[in-house]
Amino acid sequence: MTTNNEIASPIKFFAGSASRYVAEEIVKGYNPEMRLGESTLLKFSDGEFVTSIDETVRGCTVFLIQSTFPPVENLFELMLMVDAAKRASAEQVVAVIPYFGFARQDRKDKPRVAIGAKLVADLLMASGVNRVMTMDLHADQIQGFFNVPVDHIYASTLFVPYIKSLNLDNLVIASPDMGGAKRAKAYSHFLDAEMVISHKSRSKANMVSEMMVIGDVKDKNVIIVDDMIDTAGTITMAADIIMEKGAKSVRAVATHPVLSGPAYERINKSALIEVITTNSIPIKEGMSDKIKVISIGELFGDVINNVYHHKSISKNFIV
Repeated sequence: MTTNNEIASPIKFFAGSASRYVAEEIVKGYNPEMRLGESTLLKFSDGEFVTSIDETVRGCTVFLIQSTFPPVENLFELMLMVDAAKRASAEQVVAVIPYFGFARQDRKDKPRVAIGAKLVADLLMASGVNRVMTMDLHADQIQGFFNVPVDHIYASTLFVPYIKSLNLDNLVIASPDMGGAKRAKAYSHFLDAEMVISHKSRSKANMVSEMMVIGDVKDKNVIIVDDMIDTAGTITMAADIIMEKGAKSVRAVATHPVLSGPAYERINKSALIEVITTNSIPIKEGMSDKIKVISIGELFGDVINNVYHHKSISKNFIV
């Protein structure tokens, strides 16, 4: 980035093929008069693909927007776009990754496993990124895997005002597991609410074998907070147990709607009144009336504007 005494380089935005829907909202959030730049994704018959940026970016600050949810081609497409921008003499390349895939692989939790999040960080830096902008990483320490600045945005900036607008009495914030206790505590602090924790044990990945709720939820309006919903097994089990213990209502707040496998079916059959999430990952239309999607466009647009003009982004760090 330039210093305050220098003229800022021109700014341009481009989107990966999987995230164009949200990229358009982010650009609008930055400046309603701006548009996404032109780019092309060409696929060969054997599955190989090539990206090209179809307008000049020489001397520009380029923001490349792509969530890296499956398939892995979304991540590789982003890296190809970074490489294309660098080779086209862009001054700075910022990877805007609303959902950072492979973030659950942040440590060696058993022998002889990869640390996928570190590998992804290394690959992005090797491709030439100068900065990374992402939201609600599964593990905060992933920021340290990069040797470039990382702007880690919190969706609580969007969720807290929405929760307040519900005007719920006897509000309780719940963590779906012990690992989310820090996040739940932060929400309970800003919402001046009590907190409970769900303790779970897994028989294997994506399968919860046992769960118990620690804390009082009787006659309470409970909101479960998490960073993502994958198969929805944990959150729906927690919701059902909370209702069995006498809660008035239960909702879930989760930033990234991965929603794989039986997730939609589980949500529809569960005690959850509402699932509040963002559009960091596209939602399948018509699958559930319980899902409320809040756009991240204005939030990311505001952060990009402040970063580009060397202003503080502290206001976007509620939790």
